[in-house]
Formats: sequence, structure tokens, C-alpha cells
Amino acid sequence: MITGALHLDLDRDRPVALHRQIETAIRDAIRSGRLPLGAALPSTRTLSADLGVSRGTVVEAYQQLTAEGYLSSRGGGYTYVAAGARPPRPTPRPAPPSRPRIDFGYGRADVSSFPRAAWLRSVRRVLNDAPGDRLGYLNGRGSPELRDALSGYLNRVRGTDIDPDHMVICSGFAQGVSLVLHAAAARGARRLAVEDPTSQDAVQVARALGLQVVGIPVGEDGADVAALAASDADVVVLTPSHQWPLGAVLPPESRAAVIEWAVRRGALVVEDDYDAEYRYDRAPIGAMQGLAPDHVVHAGSVSKTLAPGLRLGWLAVPHDLADAVADAKILADRGSSSIEQLALADFLERGELDRHLRRMRPVYRRRRDVLLAALRERLPDLEPTGVSAGIHLVAWLPPDLDEESVIAAARARGVGIAGLRPHRMSPAGRDALIFGYSSIGERAIAEGVALVAEAIADVRGR
Repeated sequence: MITGALHLDLDRDRPVALHRQIETAIRDAIRSGRLPLGAALPSTRTLSADLGVSRGTVVEAYQQLTAEGYLSSRGGGYTYVAAGARPPRPTPRPAPPSRPRIDFGYGRADVSSFPRAAWLRSVRRVLNDAPGDRLGYLNGRGSPELRDALSGYLNRVRGTDIDPDHMVICSGFAQGVSLVLHAAAARGARRLAVEDPTSQDAVQVARALGLQVVGIPVGEDGADVAALAASDADVVVLTPSHQWPLGAVLPPESRAAVIEWAVRRGALVVEDDYDAEYRYDRAPIGAMQGLAPDHVVHAGSVSKTLAPGLRLGWLAVPHDLADAVADAKILADRGSSSIEQLALADFLERGELDRHLRRMRPVYRRRRDVLLAALRERLPDLEPTGVSAGIHLVAWLPPDLDEESVIAAARARGVGIAGLRPHRMSPAGRDALIFGYSSIGERAIAEGVALVAEAIADVRGR
């Protein structure tokens, strides 16, 4: 028989006294936490009626549990749980990997320099002034305020030709390229071309969609356009203004050849404009999208300029693909946060991003200069490349060193650094180290390079 209050199950065929069965059931319920500390129990009269036993049987069970400290009573016959559940035995967890003391990690802005006061002002204005309907579900394209602000900003500083109606707000490049590839695959795309080496975001999505992926070699002038023309690709992902990760700039004649290929083949170019705002040798290179808005998707985010934690990015999509990409965004997550979208729109319109970039460019440049000087002094046989822009550089290793050994030896000294191999499509090619310098102070940069030099000496000494 089971009581609805305590779920006690008595078995009269068992050779165990009924008051013992009641004791055991209540004790187990307390230990498991099903009866929490302070929970009231039914009166002995009520419980005996529910269970169909004598009141004396229940009284005996309650008295035993009270003696053991599981129950207590107050005036008026009120009985309650006086002991908490037995704490669960902790499950051993593997120790988290120790964070490096000096981290040359790449691909992120210096979040310690995030303009909190300016962003807070934008958020406050949005919360005070935004129409109520902006806090509901938006359509797949995102807030019109942010699309207007972004198109104006990008057309002004990146030389794009963006219609705000053809923009889709997303949560960053990784989601953006996923939306584009889903839409492209749905309309018949079967092969994706990527630079080699490259970021793996598009590669992983494409393979999950069943697309073939082909690598396009990258040289001193960026992607090999002849190899692209021979690739039979339907979509290509390029970083023409600052190739990831080697830093090359695709020259004008190559850009024109890519556009000609896309028009002739009816292919789609996805332009990842990931950190073009940071250029130290000349004015930033204009975006490709302005050359052919009907064939180029312009993709960007605030991850390298403000903070990746904002999870805000954008796509400027050819008009014939805009609806499909917006529909894919709705299916993915019903749209990005409207509060952050409206705050970024306000932030842009008031010139706060321009001011933040003006503050950060000299900071990053000084860090890059310290890094280059330290490499010249401590590791002169490493060959830096891609130093004119961005927030990282690549240093080629001499033939007697392999990056995995150097990375392991550096980590043993508390230095985190990455290699080039994980970004390669083909196994061939020189080994290299990737030094990110956006989130590391100048003194730490110099110390970190000295420790990497010790690591390399140790590897060579073996």
C-alpha cells in the first residue's frame, strides 16, 4: 500500500515488522533527499489511516526515528524532518589543464580594454528608448537599426556596397559561414574551396553538410587564383585583406580574377573580413564585396574589435540569397539578442567604435614591435611573416625544428603558443609558430619570447 504523501510501500507478506518497514522507508527518503530538512510529516493518526495499520505502529516508527535524530516533534503533535540528506560522495573530476602563465593565444581582442563605460551608456539608452516591439522576436535579418548602422559604417570604412535589407545579423563568423553554407548547399552547391592554411570553421560545417572541401595554396600574395579556377568549387571562403593566418594581402589583379571566376561560374565568394581594421603600414585594404555585391558575401564580427563575448557578427549577402540565409538564422536560434544589437547600433552611430579603434591601434602596434624586437634578439633564425596588420604574426621555424616539440617544451615553461599544422589542409609545408599579441602586455611578451628561446634550445639539445 502506498500513501500519496510519503510513498511508503508496506509488504505484509515479508517477515519484517510493519513499524520497521515504515522506519526504513522514511529513513531512506530522508537520506536520499526526497524528504528534505524541515518537511512536515503526516500525523500518526493520518498516516495510520492511509497505511491501514494501527496508530501504535506508526507511533513506534516515529519514536524510533526521533531517537535516531531523523525526526523531531513540536507541540500539538507536529512531526518534521530534523536531519538533512546525506551529502553525496563527490565524484572525482580530472584536474583542469593548467593555464599558461604567458599566453600567446590568437584570435581575440584585448577584452581588458573593452570600453565598458561607453557600452553601458548605449545599453542604458536602448533600455530607455527602444520601442517595445524591438524586445520581441525579430525577423531573421536582425534589427533594422543595427543593419542601418553597420551598412553605413562598413560602406564608409571598408569600401563595401551594402544594402541594409540584404544584411543578416548573426553571432559571429562561425555561425555566419554555417548559415551561408546551408543556404548554398540547399540551392545546389557541392564543393567548397578554402585557403590552405585556413580557419577550420567553414571546413567542419561543409563536411557535416556533405560538401567536398578542397584547399587552395596560399603564397606571398594570398590565395593561388589559378588553383581556385581549377578547383571546380561552387563556394570559396577567402580572407583577402589579411589572409588567415599568414597575413598576405590579395593584390588587385587577383581580386579581379576571383570576381571574374565567380561571375563566370555563378559561384559564391565568402569574404571573411576578420581584423582588417588593424593595419600598421598603410590605410586598411578595402573589402572585395564592393567590387561585386551580387557575388560576394561580406562577413564580419566584433570579436576582434570589441569582445568575442558579445556574440555579434554580420553577413552582407547577395540579394538572391538573403531570404534563404535569414530563414537559416531563424532555424538556428530564432535570432540574436535584440538588446545587444540595439546597443551596438547606438555604439556605432555615436562614433564609439571609431574612438575605440583609434585607442587600440597604437596599443597593438607597440605590442607587435616589442614582439618583433624580442624575436630578432632571442630567436633570429625564426622568420616572422604577416607583421603589417592584425593582432598576431606567424614565425617560420628552421628545418631542424618541429612545431609540436617546441610547443610542448614552451608549455613546460608556462608559455602557451600554437602551431600552424592544425590549420593546414595538406600535410606538406613548413612548420611555424603563431604568436598572438593582442591580450598580452609588453613585458610579458619579452619574457615569453625568452622562454620560447629556452624551449627551442632544449629541443635542439636533445
